[in-house]
Amino acid sequence: MSGWESYYKNEDDDEEEEQEEGPEAGGEQKYSGRDSLIFLVDASRAMFDSQGENELTPFDMSIQCIQNVYTNKIISSDRDLLAVVFYGTEKDKNSVNFKNIYVLQELDIPGAKRVLELDRFKGEQGKKHFQKLLGHGSDYSLSEVLWVCANLFSNVQFKMSHKRIMLFTNEDDPHGSDSAKASRARTKAGDLRDTGICLDLMHLKKEGGFDISLFYRDIISMAEDEDLGVHFEESARLEDLLRKVRSKETRKRVLCRLKLKLNKDIALTVGIYNMVQKAFRPPPVRLYRETNEPVKTKSRTFSVNTGSLLLPSDTKRSQIYGKRQIVLEKEETEELRRFYEPGLFLIGFKPLIMLKQHHYLRPSLFVYPEESQVNGSSTLFSALLTKCLEKEVVALCRYTPRQNVPPYFVALMPQEEELDEQKVQVTPPGFQLVFLPYADDKRKVPFTEKVLANPEQVDKMKAIVQKLRFKYRSDSFENPVLQQHFRNLEALALDLMEPEQAEDLTLPKLEAMDRRLGPLVEEFKELVYPPGYNPEGRVAKRKQDDESPGSKKPKVEVSEEELRAHLSKGTLGKLTVPVLREACRMYGLKGGLKKQELLDMLARHLQD
Repeated sequence: MSGWESYYKNEDDDEEEEQEEGPEAGGEQKYSGRDSLIFLVDASRAMFDSQGENELTPFDMSIQCIQNVYTNKIISSDRDLLAVVFYGTEKDKNSVNFKNIYVLQELDIPGAKRVLELDRFKGEQGKKHFQKLLGHGSDYSLSEVLWVCANLFSNVQFKMSHKRIMLFTNEDDPHGSDSAKASRARTKAGDLRDTGICLDLMHLKKEGGFDISLFYRDIISMAEDEDLGVHFEESARLEDLLRKVRSKETRKRVLCRLKLKLNKDIALTVGIYNMVQKAFRPPPVRLYRETNEPVKTKSRTFSVNTGSLLLPSDTKRSQIYGKRQIVLEKEETEELRRFYEPGLFLIGFKPLIMLKQHHYLRPSLFVYPEESQVNGSSTLFSALLTKCLEKEVVALCRYTPRQNVPPYFVALMPQEEELDEQKVQVTPPGFQLVFLPYADDKRKVPFTEKVLANPEQVDKMKAIVQKLRFKYRSDSFENPVLQQHFRNLEALALDLMEPEQAEDLTLPKLEAMDRRLGPLVEEFKELVYPPGYNPEGRVAKRKQDDESPGSKKPKVEVSEEELRAHLSKGTLGKLTVPVLREACRMYGLKGGLKKQELLDMLARHLQD
């Protein structure tokens, strides 16, 4: 036997040891470190010119977009690092004293103070604040701007897993009259790519159109996991810009990298991605009371007999089977759960129409090719996807996500690529990994009694359903509990007077429904319910001692012979309180309220 001891310890600043893995993460691929993102904003005069009445300026769109990312990061991944850099300013503030470059916020975790600082640059008042604080300048060099951003990354003490720069501008040829500056900018952009820093262009609307081929085609990074690499349509609305930023800000991390074996000799490497994740309320963080620093919980095992510390090698596991204790080593318990090596093994193909909706077990995963282990995986994967789309079939596979996990039977459903009008990828090409049920997962529920509606009732309900139909989209409804929780936290962090109330979109629109239905509801009630029945009414709860003449409560009586039989068998306590109270009233016994008092009075009376 052993005892447990838990204690709290100050969390070190070096948090890189924490590995970020999903629920289905495999043993081969692990991520550590923090994502870092620099917002690089063009602050020249052209960014402050409105494109029309009641339209946001490109600078306002950029600031609002950055604020949106900040608030999302605070909620979803507050360990990530963010920074804001302006270029084209009159004043300068950076580590290498380059002109016309102003580092507004260094790379650090997002916080309420940073959001409030950005809020001062919004609207007409924000424009005046910018003029007063920074001003405009035009003699800047984009190579020096990228140099400053690279220094911001190098000055971070944490380990970073992903480094990205987002450039907001509406100038398509910043160094058109200076070929030397343009050449240096291209060279510096190449250096950033070589060091693993991605540069993404968030280009905004410009009179005459934004021509990306003039300068930025050679500057921006081509992402490895994207076919388009860049968005060739400039953003004229805030919604378009937000959609592009959201698609770029988060790195697409694989849950695991596995081999898809077509047979014993042919295999390719694929990455498994989680496309849908249930949103939970974030758990509270334990803080050390003296310093408010996060703490870690560690457990140690001690022997109850000797009090000595037990190491993992000092303990064994056991299972009772047939009144016998079976002792197992740790390796033996792991071997019991091990079936196959992690990977996908092709079993065969079936028509797509054989995949039914009632086969649904859990949200599907997404399969995309990887070139990390097997060269040519993308080519073979593309050929397999094309043929499955042409023949309208699904690939049946045995899926083992990692060691010591039971295998699943899955169907790889082919999916074509889709783009929207902004040429932003809406649906990526690949396979949806659909989990198939085992025989034990499917069962027949027996119905003892079937109540069938007559045709008139069915037709009336069809008319009601037809009136209440609407186009349902799951992404149009947010969880009101989560949204209100985040608004409450935001109000506390930003020192607001009261939190903004989240709109509950899940509530039915009763007035609109009544207008649509008209008399159909009353007609349906007349067809289904008996006359005078109110399905929405509540039945008043009667008191147990209600003995009014109009009471419909049935009296509970028991004979003296039955009472004496229960007393002799010792089962008098199985009778309910109403039965015992009625028996006491029958014998004229009074004074007992609780069940035990009633039992004692009855027992004494029957024994006497």
